[in-house]
Amino acid sequence: MLDNYPEIKALLIDMDGVLWHDTEPIGNLPEIFRQINLLGYKYLFLTNNATKTFKDYEKKFNGFGLPLSEEQLLTSSMATAAYMHHKYPSGGKVFVVGSDALKSTLAAKGFVHDNDVRPSEAVAVIAGLDFNLTYEKIKLAALLIRQGVPFIGTNYDATYPTPSGLHPGAGTVVRAVETAAEKNALIIGKPKPAMFEMALETLSTSRKETLVIGDRLDTDIAGAQAYGCPTALVLSGVSSVKQASMWTPSPDIIVKCLTDLLN
Repeated sequence: MLDNYPEIKALLIDMDGVLWHDTEPIGNLPEIFRQINLLGYKYLFLTNNATKTFKDYEKKFNGFGLPLSEEQLLTSSMATAAYMHHKYPSGGKVFVVGSDALKSTLAAKGFVHDNDVRPSEAVAVIAGLDFNLTYEKIKLAALLIRQGVPFIGTNYDATYPTPSGLHPGAGTVVRAVETAAEKNALIIGKPKPAMFEMALETLSTSRKETLVIGDRLDTDIAGAQAYGCPTALVLSGVSSVKQASMWTPSPDIIVKCLTDLLN
């Protein structure tokens, strides 16, 4: 990368499908980041996964032999909470179709989930990946949205990679609520620009100086291209080489995995 892209100063790195498949690392992660540090790149982990808190990720990184600081991580739940705090600085009640991690991340910014919230009290309905999704949750969310409550979605990822194959992602949940409410959500996560803006502000780098590394053409690559960042697609996750060959414009770099990107 230093030879072909000397302007690159920082890396935005997706996690699921790039660093690991659930509990299985993709490559020797401590060695990979030893090389990244030796090359002098700043980096930030940028993920649409809204089902884990910083503490969850810190434990996971440590389990793979990697340190993690709060400044190095931006999830779609963190980005959603930041967006909500900017729009509603006083906080408020929300109805969340999503994980406990999403609820706690929102609560830290003053947005408390309330199962019985009235439309006049709710500042938003927020949907993300929910491993305990029920008909009742979809119904209550849709009723609130139909009565004018703003609708926010963490991301549209239809699936996410695991060792056993692709499992349903947040997009599956968000689309279900959209169908019931007959209204589209405002999406915060990739490929929308909000997360890229927040990440570059943290890194203090320009778009051209920041390489976005991901495994999904429709989120990581599409979002980075629209935002004006150079892109690297790794084939260790969701998108295939066949899909990449038909993608226009093509990613700047296409490699098998993160190890190959560095070597």
